[in-house]
Amino acid sequence: MAASTADSITDRIVTDRIVIENVAIATVDAQDTEYASGHIVVAGNRIESIGAGEAPEGLENVVRRIDGTGHLATPGLVNTHHHFYQWITRGLATDHNLFNWLKTLYPTWARIDEQMTYAAAQGSLAMMVRGGVTTAMDHHYVFPQGSGDLSGSIIRAASEMGVRFTLARGSMDRSEKDGGLPPDFAVETLEGALAATEETVKKHHDSSFDAMTQVAVAPCSPFSVSTELLKQGAELARRLGVRLHTHGSETVEEEKFCHELFGMGPTDYFESTGWLGEDVWMAHSVHMNDSDIAAFGRTKTGVAHCPSSNARLAAGIARVPDMLAAGVPVGLGVDGTASNESGELHTELRNALLINRLGAHREAALNARQALRLGTYGGAQVLGRASQIGSLEAGKLADLVLWKLDTLAHSSIADPVTALVFGAAAPVTLSLVNGAPVVEDSRLLHVDEDAIARSTRDEAQRLARIAAQA
Repeated sequence: MAASTADSITDRIVTDRIVIENVAIATVDAQDTEYASGHIVVAGNRIESIGAGEAPEGLENVVRRIDGTGHLATPGLVNTHHHFYQWITRGLATDHNLFNWLKTLYPTWARIDEQMTYAAAQGSLAMMVRGGVTTAMDHHYVFPQGSGDLSGSIIRAASEMGVRFTLARGSMDRSEKDGGLPPDFAVETLEGALAATEETVKKHHDSSFDAMTQVAVAPCSPFSVSTELLKQGAELARRLGVRLHTHGSETVEEEKFCHELFGMGPTDYFESTGWLGEDVWMAHSVHMNDSDIAAFGRTKTGVAHCPSSNARLAAGIARVPDMLAAGVPVGLGVDGTASNESGELHTELRNALLINRLGAHREAALNARQALRLGTYGGAQVLGRASQIGSLEAGKLADLVLWKLDTLAHSSIADPVTALVFGAAAPVTLSLVNGAPVVEDSRLLHVDEDAIARSTRDEAQRLARIAAQA
């Protein structure tokens, strides 16, 4: 396995400390412990202590003290589903459902290359990280022949940003000629997909506690991969000791597709191919009946809930309250920015709460603290990292965010968690990943946002020209 890149941004003495005081804290621990005014001490890349009042006296090697007055500290947000490459195809097919949207965009996506993928990854990451994401995830499944090292370019972009990252190495082998949606030239062979996925895991996956880069095995969806790719992909992931990810139960069209092709619904089909289990998480899971939810709860199969994308594509409302009641691990996902043009996870806290209140449970569906849990600890559960991130507790990795809540947008809301979730998107004064600052005063520290804006615009225009000529 690859060596940890935890210190790729900055090498700090392990005992160097950052002290944050006078800050409201939502720990999102098992008891939902909160402090109206408390402290957090970060030592190296770990949280050393957290509690009410001022920090302990006599701390050595304090390199920075931060007055958190007017701020709320939370765990860093954890994104559980995304497609970075879509950053350069935003704003297209805006009035389509999922299948028509895919058919419209696949011919364009199938012409991406390494330079485009790197720029798009930078854009997607920059938007999330500046908005409080400390652990990002990308499900990349489009690998045109001769396009270069796409996985390596995505991982490089995440490393340069300083964010913790999971690459779900996707694949497709069911094209139009086999009854799938992707064009014939846009897919890999079964053997090629499995070999490339195994190579990516062996080259990049880090299984250590403080890993900055991990890799999951991630065939794209039931309608773009063969049954053999799902089965052998699951076997590969378990042989290598990594997690599994795919799309599931996103639309009524997918439900119909599975019944017509496999004679069963998506959940039963996934179970028949070895794709239910505590090492698996699915994107969307919108169209789930009681039996499906019970199966996910029984097997602890995770769900990446993507409320904005589900609304954008008119997919429906996922039954998140029922999933949580059944013990299903649920996190939040941005999804690709061709179906969620803002690309910001902190807005998904609010959207998850509001959209779920349109469902059967109405005002009792989710509250502010449940929404925050989905975006933090829930995401850590889904990615298999709940012992390391997702809550603010002594001994855990120092991935945390200070949200500024004393401005016009929030200052008249007394409860800081309500302000964060129900209110406008809050500015990020400080974001730490692995104990190192990656955002200060809503600006990224390790990359040039303006340069990324220019490069993503240029690459979007280049891709559009290539697709038009084809």
